[in-house]
Amino acid sequence: MNDTLYNLCDWAEIEAIVYSEHDNPHSILGAHVREEGIIFNTFIPTAVSVTLHMTKTGEDYAMELADEAGFFTCLVKGKKIPEYTYLVTYDNGDKQEIVDPYRFDPVIDGMDLKLFTSGAHYDIYNKMGAHPIEIDGVSGILFAVWAPNAMRVSVVGDFNLWDGRRHPMRRLGDSGVFELFIPGLQCGELYKYEIKVNSQCVMLKADPYGYASELRPATASIVYDINSYKWNDQDFIAKREKHDYKEDPMLIYEVHLASFKKPDEEDRNFYNYRELAVMIADYVLEMGYTHVELMPIMEHPFDASWGYQVTGYYAATSRYGTPEDFMYFVDYMHKHNIGVILDWVPAHFPRDAFGLANFDGTCLYEHVDPRQGSHPHWGTLIYNYGRPEVANFLIANALFWAEKYHIDGIRIDAVASMLYLDYGKQDGEWVANIYGGHENLEAVEFLRNLSKVFKKKQKGVLLIAEESTAWEKVTGEVSDGGLGFDLKWNMGWMNDFTNYMKCDPLFRKGHHGELTFSMIYAYSENFVLVLSHDEVVHGKGSMINKMPGSYDQKFANLRAAYGYMMAHPGKKLLFMGQDIAQFDEWNENESIQWNLLEYDAHREMKDYVKALNRLYRDYPAFYQMDFSSDGFEWINSMDADKSIITFLRKTSKEEETLLVVCNFTPVVYEDFKVGVPFKGKYKETFNSDKEVFGGKGYVNPRLKYSKEDECDGRENSIKITVPPLGISVFTCTPVVEVKADKKTEKTSTSTKTTKAEKASANAKTKKKEKASASSKTKKAEKATKVEKVSESPKAAKAEKVSDSLKAEKVEKAAESSNAMKVEKASESPKAVKAEKATESSNAVKAEKASESSKATKVENAPEFSKTEMTEKKSADKKAQASEKIKTSNPKQVTKETKAVESEVQAEIAVAKSVEATKETVKQPEKKKRGKARK
Repeated sequence: MNDTLYNLCDWAEIEAIVYSEHDNPHSILGAHVREEGIIFNTFIPTAVSVTLHMTKTGEDYAMELADEAGFFTCLVKGKKIPEYTYLVTYDNGDKQEIVDPYRFDPVIDGMDLKLFTSGAHYDIYNKMGAHPIEIDGVSGILFAVWAPNAMRVSVVGDFNLWDGRRHPMRRLGDSGVFELFIPGLQCGELYKYEIKVNSQCVMLKADPYGYASELRPATASIVYDINSYKWNDQDFIAKREKHDYKEDPMLIYEVHLASFKKPDEEDRNFYNYRELAVMIADYVLEMGYTHVELMPIMEHPFDASWGYQVTGYYAATSRYGTPEDFMYFVDYMHKHNIGVILDWVPAHFPRDAFGLANFDGTCLYEHVDPRQGSHPHWGTLIYNYGRPEVANFLIANALFWAEKYHIDGIRIDAVASMLYLDYGKQDGEWVANIYGGHENLEAVEFLRNLSKVFKKKQKGVLLIAEESTAWEKVTGEVSDGGLGFDLKWNMGWMNDFTNYMKCDPLFRKGHHGELTFSMIYAYSENFVLVLSHDEVVHGKGSMINKMPGSYDQKFANLRAAYGYMMAHPGKKLLFMGQDIAQFDEWNENESIQWNLLEYDAHREMKDYVKALNRLYRDYPAFYQMDFSSDGFEWINSMDADKSIITFLRKTSKEEETLLVVCNFTPVVYEDFKVGVPFKGKYKETFNSDKEVFGGKGYVNPRLKYSKEDECDGRENSIKITVPPLGISVFTCTPVVEVKADKKTEKTSTSTKTTKAEKASANAKTKKKEKASASSKTKKAEKATKVEKVSESPKAAKAEKVSDSLKAEKVEKAAESSNAMKVEKASESPKAVKAEKATESSNAVKAEKASESSKATKVENAPEFSKTEMTEKKSADKKAQASEKIKTSNPKQVTKETKAVESEVQAEIAVAKSVEATKETVKQPEKKKRGKARK
């Protein structure tokens, strides 16, 4: 080495490179213009010789070994750096031509860094991590990682023998971000970051922003291009953005991919994402669910964590395939109109050495103080939400899954542990906030910011909180002091209801409040009712095993439980295996026990849940007003002794109202009276006790017409059979009153009429019939006239009484008949059939009672002499003549009127039998009738 080259070498910098302690290697490595020419430096351990090759001119320059560790240098005349490569010969005889990684300028610019350090670079995942790019016609991989407290960061992998000396990264200002573009690398490369904390501590870390990872127990990240997949769900996405989730049905099927089904092959532990897509979609479509919710599919090292202890937040776990395979899974679900929700865990992370814990030798992602930065019971670490780069990492990650994988919702796990500083901790294990409270103010601000950004950038994608406390306004607007979530898991309902169902039916009356309490706060948040994986593990028992009673009663109890859940306000979620009544607790290492469907009881339970889901989706009252108190109304919530509750689910349309009756005891109630919201028809549309579902068949097959019989504080009621340990759902159709046609008065015209119009019509008819009855009475008198003879006062009085009785009977019968005609015409055809028989019967009974009374009055009249009885024959003739007149015009008399007139004629015959003679003086009809009434 000549003196000129020796003097140009910065030996302190070279030593930092050789000892792998340099955080800005570009300042010494690569080509640099000096007054003497261009100096080229490279550090390639295990190389025995390096030749500088000019790609345009073809000139070669042998480089000198400046340090035996592998530092080579060369001075070439010139003022402009040419394109060049290195021709390397290694100690094993291998030869390689490489493009110098240190000849390129930084890729991540100042604006990117400024946004990131302020916590507002929401697509930072496009910069951080490993990305295939091309610079000046050279293809390679850009690596970037945040490690502000590291002494040095290097990219290591198979491509450089996992030697941290070969590819040290460049620190970008004071941002804490390290970056390096390595030419020639391709997708599929394994890599990690080697972080040197000090001269004695070096760590290997997986990429926090890596898109793919090795299958556990291996932990390396994998270079992957996630932008090459061709999506086919544009129509689904467009429709999703326009839908209002609050008014749409939502039936969520919660799935753990590893245990949904297990392969039969012994050497295979998991199905691929693509295989699972077909199997799950087929089942979800058959059952009628609208969404699948996947337990975390982000990379995690421990199977038994179920994915809730994440090490690779940006990597879909390799257990089931590649990132593209998972994209296919989501795309396939969307093709079949099935939404996909992901569980996401920003609350804590595991302590694995290759993960985020102590990432750059300091507590970078977590708090330094263990009272703030650790969960003592879970053994995990808590994020430092107050650090902008940490908040940026998490918010960008939520957006990443929506942007790159097209997911339809994110369910945030363990929100309560984020909100409270003392969650799961004893006194002395936590630190109060600046106001002395236990609220985690930084986490609150993080969640609000997440909500605002997410809703702005991802329209139609839901944010769902698993929050188990009474924190206010979890689903409230951020502008109103809320956290901004769309939905919240109703953990209180889940705990209360499962506790209630565990009770023996005999003692449920003492726990009635656990059944109804949820309606007190049902509209304080936008709730999802859940029976999730948390309820069927760790000794809690499966849903069917929670149920008390005999084998059959367990299934009946479970049917009632699922029915009540479906009818209760709120969206729905059910964990896999519970819809076929699996007896064993869920085990992540075993498949769902699909073989149980060979047995009738389990197959019938599956059919029941399928029918229940269809019922829910078919009737808008079950979902359209889930978050409005106008969509629910109690009929009776107080019958604790019978453990029966009745309520309504409603929409803005009265005819879409549903009546729900739930019985949580094994007692059958026949002719059970239930108050109903209005006069109308009630048809049972669903009953959990049907034999096809494994029930006993206590159903209500016939249409029920309400009666004006007060019950449950309602004017109308119906009588039904209440199934044991069951639920009945009735459609409610109000009866509409109509007005008769003016021309025919016999047709059933379905025009609405008010009570005033109906009364007016009856009055007019009554007046008309009175005149008709008076005319008929005069004609009858003329027809039966006999020779005028002297009449005793008693006989005349009797005749007056009998004539008056006859006129009144005909008049009342005609009035009753015509009133019935008008009412019949004004009623709808279906409603009048049910009422006609009752009205006719009541009218006849009333007439008979009246006739009996009047006949008694006639019998008590003064007795007549034998001579007076001689005129009986003449009276009979008069009755016959009168009958002929009346029957000669049948159009004016109904069948009911004829029957009554026949009875009246019999009375007249009795009264006339005591007549001796006929009246000699005919008085005016009006005067005659007046005296008779006196």
